[in-house]
Amino acid sequence: MARASGTSVALTRLLPGRSDRLLIAPHDLRTTDATRAAEIYSGRFVFAGKIVTCHGRSVFELDPPSEEWEVALLGFGWLRHLRAADSAITRANARALLDDWLAHPRKSVVAKRADVVGRRIISLLSQAPLVLHDADARFYRRFLKSLTREIRFLRYTKADIPDGLARLQVLIALCYASLCLPNQPKHIKGATKKLSDELQRQILPDGGHVSRNPEALVELLLDLLPLRQTFAARNIAPPPALLNAIDRMMPMLRFFRHDDGSFALFNGMNAAAPGVLATLLAYDDTHGTPMPHMPHTGFQRLDAGTLTIIADSGPPPPPALSRDAHAGCLSFEMSSGANRIVVNCGMPSTGRDNWRSFARSTAAHSTLTYAETSSCQFVERTAMKRMLQGSPIVAGPENVESYREVTSESTTLTMSHDGYRKQFGFIHRRVLTVAADGSRIDGEDELAKEPGSAFRGSMDGYAIRFHLHPSIKVSRLSDGRGAMLMLPNRDVWTFEAPDQKIDLEDSVFLAGSDGPRRTTQIVIRQHARQVATVHWSFAKSASSAAATARRDPRREPELPLE
Repeated sequence: MARASGTSVALTRLLPGRSDRLLIAPHDLRTTDATRAAEIYSGRFVFAGKIVTCHGRSVFELDPPSEEWEVALLGFGWLRHLRAADSAITRANARALLDDWLAHPRKSVVAKRADVVGRRIISLLSQAPLVLHDADARFYRRFLKSLTREIRFLRYTKADIPDGLARLQVLIALCYASLCLPNQPKHIKGATKKLSDELQRQILPDGGHVSRNPEALVELLLDLLPLRQTFAARNIAPPPALLNAIDRMMPMLRFFRHDDGSFALFNGMNAAAPGVLATLLAYDDTHGTPMPHMPHTGFQRLDAGTLTIIADSGPPPPPALSRDAHAGCLSFEMSSGANRIVVNCGMPSTGRDNWRSFARSTAAHSTLTYAETSSCQFVERTAMKRMLQGSPIVAGPENVESYREVTSESTTLTMSHDGYRKQFGFIHRRVLTVAADGSRIDGEDELAKEPGSAFRGSMDGYAIRFHLHPSIKVSRLSDGRGAMLMLPNRDVWTFEAPDQKIDLEDSVFLAGSDGPRRTTQIVIRQHARQVATVHWSFAKSASSAAATARRDPRREPELPLE
């Protein structure tokens, strides 16, 4: 992992005295892997889980195996791996590939997408020291001509930029461009104003993003922190909206972070690259404990001892910002120390289209699902999805409530949502009570009927799911009403549901760093007309921590696995 420090790199020394030049190169905080330079040099391009081998042909002339792969190729983020290798060969390779692009730019729809163009501009500006080192004047002029053409495209065309993160990234790219090129005071002012307005709109007062996707925070900070440095390198005061947005977002990183360094999996979050969060948190001057409640973004966090609970207590975002949002209202994740126990399935880093429908469903979250129906409805018709550039949420919970009670012995979080009210006539109410020492969590899920109403529809079956992290070994207790969970550190937790039969079923953990992984889910199934309230608990074995140190592992019985 490469971490940049200091200020942006001055480029005037590359071709001194020229008026048509780049002034500075912004830092790139994203992770790098120097070993990938050899793959690229050999003509193997591995993006989004797909491999393309060029066999002597231009990579820009080949048919992409997927849209994700093409986005990664044409975003030119892979240049950072060549720069990390830092050799004459990789610099020459980077220049040859870019020269190939300048000679034969791809004319596809993806190549002209505003968010892809914005990403490409940021990458080329950031990696300019790599491609312009030892470059001749002819290459420099071609590079700059192509760059200015794409900047002009973003500035003056009526590009259909989707709302949300993509729009912010385009405006960030234009800010970078105005700062890195000379004689741009007018464009600096305009780009700064537009970015400031959009940051004020999209970054909520508690620091969350309007999409409610934690991944948006990571992506934005990876661009905004170097942008702040670039303003400083030009001796221009960063806009207050930029500074305020960064200051608000930083605590949210700690809010969504489990003790193992991973992010909670809500609304499209996948596995963050190793070291990325640590890199970003190095810029957090507060180093404070996370806030317990993010009221504007709609999340709750409970910390007790080594136990952490993060729960979704907010409605879905507006339709225009919900293309990646999930139907996971009232779901929660649970970890003990560096061990994640209860998770949501998350979203894979690659191959998202194959899993998108399932990953967004309520059943992919650790919460209650009624009649195998999600608490949100998504656009399903292909023509509509094409027109809307995705599958936004068109209906879902409108009234989501949450409040907590704190005593010396425990913290109780009470939440409810009405996502099933219109279709089925009830409110889902969930109560989580966490012991002060973090040794136990008691839960209650209730289907509360509206006054004077009855359950609608012929189906009344529901399921309460607890998706387990793949590192957890689980076995059902002999009475069928609970399960024993063994953590990687050999701590033992027990799940119990009095008077309820539990099942252990297959699940999938989509957000693994090495791709989707098979795992297990604890499932309680009931019928609303018979049992409207279910009680359950997770409790840590009182002897697990101490006994583990005393026990002889050779004599420790293995937990039976189903």
